[in-house]
Parts: sequence; structure tokens; C-alpha cells
Amino acid sequence: YNYLFIAFSGEEDGLLGSSYFAKNPTIDLNTVRFMINFDMIGRLNQNNEIAINGTGTSTEWNDLLENTNLLFNLKLIKSESGIGPSDHTSFYLQNIPVLHFFTGQHEDYHKPTDDVEKINFQGIQTIISFVQSLIETSHTIENFNFQETQSDTTKTPKFNVTLGIMPDYLYDGVGLRVDGVSKGKTASKFGILKNDIIIKMGDIEVLNMMDYMTCLSRFEKGDTTTVKVKREDEQIKLSIIFQ
Repeated sequence: YNYLFIAFSGEEDGLLGSSYFAKNPTIDLNTVRFMINFDMIGRLNQNNEIAINGTGTSTEWNDLLENTNLLFNLKLIKSESGIGPSDHTSFYLQNIPVLHFFTGQHEDYHKPTDDVEKINFQGIQTIISFVQSLIETSHTIENFNFQETQSDTTKTPKFNVTLGIMPDYLYDGVGLRVDGVSKGKTASKFGILKNDIIIKMGDIEVLNMMDYMTCLSRFEKGDTTTVKVKREDEQIKLSIIFQ
């Protein structure tokens, strides 16, 4: 392989840098085997959980990931879709297999408190070693194919209200686990707590992130509903008013 390392700007404003490159490449994209995206890999937790998005963009990824992980014993939380809020999306849309590595949200996200001493450098080294091994193993595959992922046809619902929570993107159980609650927002005012697992909003069962967003899309400011959460071994119903 030849390797092209790129740092993109404008991601938060709509993948501006990666989208421009993908549409105006300096190399022939037909020669690109795959794109690997590192977006927020500095906070590997004590359970060694890492989210990997794009695993369905090639039929080769799952075996490669599982075989590589035999040496590392990470907890891989995989998502097939090649579409997501990060720069790998721009390359997936050019029919290039992608993977996005992500160690999850945290309470310092987009804040000046996200300081260097909070970075898990050993964790970063582990992830980089994992990917290095993955790439080296992939050399043996002659035809590294691309495939579209089924979830791309599912449109993300638009919504005008939020609870004011930070979802736990590393949670792979049933429901949506709350990783943080913003002070003064709806969740905070009506008693939703960090580590609560939202399992129902109104009449809709919440099995995953998409269900949660679908629920939000049905409400407007001033609407009332009931949120059912699992808190440790107890299920609690909370009446809320969207702010």
C-alpha cells in the first residue's frame, strides 16, 4: 500500500474539507482500497469499548476486525452504516469502504475543559496498534469489495425539541443510556439522570438511538409526555414538558 494521511477541516460545518477532497481528489480514488477515520479516539475507557462505524461497507470488514481483535481483546461496538456525522461519510459516498473509530462522547466535549491530561495515550496506542494489525492483515485480500449499507435509506428524523441529554454511543443494550444531562434543560428539570436508560417515550418503545430520534420528531415545544427509564433495577415513569 501507499498511505495518504489527511487532516480535514470544516467537519462540524458539514464535512466541508473531506467532501471537497473526495470530489476534487489529488489521486485517483479508484485506486483507494479503503478509508479509515479517527474521530475522537482519545478516551478509551476502562472496559476497552470502542465504536466502529462502517463495518457493512465491505464484506471483508467483519472477519478482519474479529480476527485482529483476537490479539487485543477490545470490546467492539459495530455499526454497519457508512453514513455518519464524520469525515468517512464523504468517502463512502464515493463508493469507498470505510471505518470510523470512536471512543465515545464525554462531559468535556466541545468545552475548554477537554485538556491534555484527560487523554488516554495508552488507549490511543492500543487503537493505533489494532488498526496497524488490521491493515497488515488486509494485504492478503486481493479484491477488497465495496457494498452499500441498508441503513443508508433510513432518513434521520428531524425534530424541534430535545431532552438535553448526551447519549452513550458505546451502549449496545436495549434502549438509550444517558451519558450526561445538561443543566437547565428538559431532562434536568424533570428528573432524568446520568446512567438512566430510556426505554419508552409516550407510546413508543425506545430500543435504540433511531427510535429515540423518531420519538423526538413527534413533539413540539410545550408538549407533554411520559418518559419511562430504567434506573439500576427499577423502572420509573417521569412526566415531562418539552422546553
